Parts: sequence; structure tokens; C-alpha cells
Amino acid sequence: MIGDIRKLREKRPFLPFTIHMADGRKFEVKTPDHFLIVGTRGVVLNDDETIEILPALLMSGITTDVAAMPEKSA
Repeated sequence: MIGDIRKLREKRPFLPFTIHMADGRKFEVKTPDHFLIVGTRGVVLNDDETIEILPALLMSGITTDVAAMPEKSA
């Protein structure tokens, strides 16, 4: 899961994503600066400048914000 998140974080243009946890919590990653990988943990910076430390073993999925995708020109 951490490898998948690393790829999403490094993708350009960046596409916001949500990390889903096994206990049902969700954490939005709005910009690359809102997420940091430290070993086997993810650190999410919330809008109120608090942080959440997420163990990789408890991450159950990732969704992306399709509405935020840039439009492709034909």
C-alpha cells in the first residue's frame, strides 16, 4: 500500500486522494505536501495543522478524486 501511495504522491500533475483505514476512518491528501512517508507509516497533515500517523498495516484502500483530474485535450 505504501508503494501505491508513494506513486500517487509523486504523480504529476498531482491528483488528490483519500486513504481508507481498516477501522473506517478516511484521510484526504489534498496536495503532495499533505502526506509524508516515514518507514512503514504515513503521516497526513490536516487543514488544522494537526497530524495523523497511519500504520501501513491498517490502510485498507485508496481512492482518487476523479473530478479533480485535469481534462485531456483532444
